[in-house]
Amino acid sequence: MIKENNNLKSSNPIGIFDSGIGGLTVANAITRMLPNEKIIYFGDTAHLPYGEKSADSIKYYGIRISQFLLEQKCKLIIIACNTASAQAYETIKDFVGDKAIVVNVIDPVVREVAHNKQARHIGVIATKGTIRSDIYARKLKLARKDLEVSSLATPLLVSMIEEGFFNNKISRAVIHSYLERPKLKKIDALILACTHFPLIKPEIEEYYKNRMCIIDSAKVVAEEVASILKTHKLNTRLKNPKHHFYVSDYTDSFEKSTAFFFKGKIKLERADIWK
Repeated sequence: MIKENNNLKSSNPIGIFDSGIGGLTVANAITRMLPNEKIIYFGDTAHLPYGEKSADSIKYYGIRISQFLLEQKCKLIIIACNTASAQAYETIKDFVGDKAIVVNVIDPVVREVAHNKQARHIGVIATKGTIRSDIYARKLKLARKDLEVSSLATPLLVSMIEEGFFNNKISRAVIHSYLERPKLKKIDALILACTHFPLIKPEIEEYYKNRMCIIDSAKVVAEEVASILKTHKLNTRLKNPKHHFYVSDYTDSFEKSTAFFFKGKIKLERADIWK
């Protein structure tokens, strides 16, 4: 339940954060669906990947980044990382309070899958941190008791994508080695439970010959955000909004990925928020 807050301004930006480039898939989906909204993106490249970090570390990163986004006057903050959503959502929501609306990337996907009556056996691929939390299995079974869930940690995928290895022989070999595991043999739907994974969705679809229901969070979360803004009358009508992309540590791969999603010259701003 999202509390009503009359102090939030529709003209304020949407804040999005992730450990690296994965959240750009969410940012891209939101700018396509809500082209008048201004985006403030923070990629915590100094600490990626979150999937290998402790829950306490992720909570600390999440609070500090949320503080930074509040300083940018964000009206809504999206935790565009499944690991952070799994391990730090409640902590971040408590910290932010009524200063902004906080959205995670897990609950919208769970609702989407629960409404798909044809889905019976759900596969989940994600980082070690997300799988270790078991949050998808727990929430899916709470939403629908008849669902069977098979979860598989795929730790190599995030590092592979961050280094720009997708849509090539190396990525296909790694992806196939994971999808061939016995745990995923009898699934009828697959959740890409990491915001990096939409970048390799075409390769996953190719593996399944386009016969598998594959759910990625980017579009689902964008629809959730659009619904929330409409409900709370927080939509803005900015023309050609100027987005800002911050990183905690500059990387060439991040700049290239940002330019891939957002056409034209993108200026990355380094924000050392850890001092």
